[in-house]
Amino acid sequence: MRGEALEVAAARGLLLAEAPPPRTEEVPLAECVGRVTAAPVRAAAPVPGFDNSAMDGYAVRSADLAAGPAPLRLVGESRAGRPAAAGPGPGEAVWISTGAALPPGADAVVPVEEAREEDGAVVPTAAPVRPGAHVRRAGEDVEAGAEVLPAGRRIGAAEVGVLANLGLARVACARRPRLALLTGGDELVEPGEPAGPGQIYDSNRFALLAMAAEAGAEASHAGGMPDDPAGTREAIGAALDADLLVLTGGVSVGRHDHVKEALAELGVEQLFWRVALRPGGPTWGGVLRRPEGRPTLVFGLPGNPVSALVTFRLFAQPALLAATGRDPDEGRASAVLAEPVATKLGREAYLRCRLEPGERGWLARLTSDRQGSHVLSSMLGADCLAAIPADRDTVEAGERVEVLLL
Repeated sequence: MRGEALEVAAARGLLLAEAPPPRTEEVPLAECVGRVTAAPVRAAAPVPGFDNSAMDGYAVRSADLAAGPAPLRLVGESRAGRPAAAGPGPGEAVWISTGAALPPGADAVVPVEEAREEDGAVVPTAAPVRPGAHVRRAGEDVEAGAEVLPAGRRIGAAEVGVLANLGLARVACARRPRLALLTGGDELVEPGEPAGPGQIYDSNRFALLAMAAEAGAEASHAGGMPDDPAGTREAIGAALDADLLVLTGGVSVGRHDHVKEALAELGVEQLFWRVALRPGGPTWGGVLRRPEGRPTLVFGLPGNPVSALVTFRLFAQPALLAATGRDPDEGRASAVLAEPVATKLGREAYLRCRLEPGERGWLARLTSDRQGSHVLSSMLGADCLAAIPADRDTVEAGERVEVLLL
């Protein structure tokens, strides 16, 4: 496969076949937002754990009100967290708060708005009362033994609330894959520092670290790669202990592109180099296999900023998702083009688009008519990448295309 330009799907498949499998760790509930469940979560007990009132009112025996309104003697109170000592007998009622346990013997609740109190008794004003009225049954939310969250579910605010509702203090989550990023080129300078002649700011570093974090990685910048063979080899060798290593720049065929040679010298197996893709054709993929221990998946991304972001979304992000037990195809959808687009035959094109609601579903509209790989501002406002097949040089407005959500 050396030198052959692979189709995007083939290159992606080679990388996913080498993606490190998920590992599991116990995570405190307060720290699991954004993490991914490593195993199905089941309810050990029903939620709620007891029959309780949906309203402030009176716990009653519905049989006492079957014939219509009748005065009921108040004999106690059931408060949230403090159940009544005894339930109502015939002709009796117990004051009850929202969420409080339904007393034994009671089978319905009369809301306070539908009753009046007089001389130590309560008189419902709306009767008869059906059994189960305004009662939340045990297990109505979650039954004991039910699977509440599947493995591979990303944990958000709702999931955290449900996990807390189950009484869980810790959750088995996929460990965050460690991703190291190396950015290459003597022309790069740190934002905030003055840029000298011919220098540019290292935008790839910050954009790619952000994308990696959003995909669930424990991402760090492992430094820069100088434009010389020894320095490139040393920088890569020091970063190869990560689960995934991402390199930007230095993977093309220029006089100062030393990445491919350094990787080969360090024992990294090349899976492919060059993809039939626009932007991002000179993308490299490989793997470092170890007799013992986990492999390291290596991505050599182009240095142009849009190419780096597009190829990260196409190749590195699915591998990160797989390494946490999520579906690597997550974020694939379709949309209708809002305008005609033109590209070149022979390579899949990925255009930056924003999504708008339309009569046939989502409309994809170009963020800018400047879609060059160096125009990073074309990513602003982009909700997706619209995929244009390699055998199409024009796609008309109204045609449906695949999109990758950003």
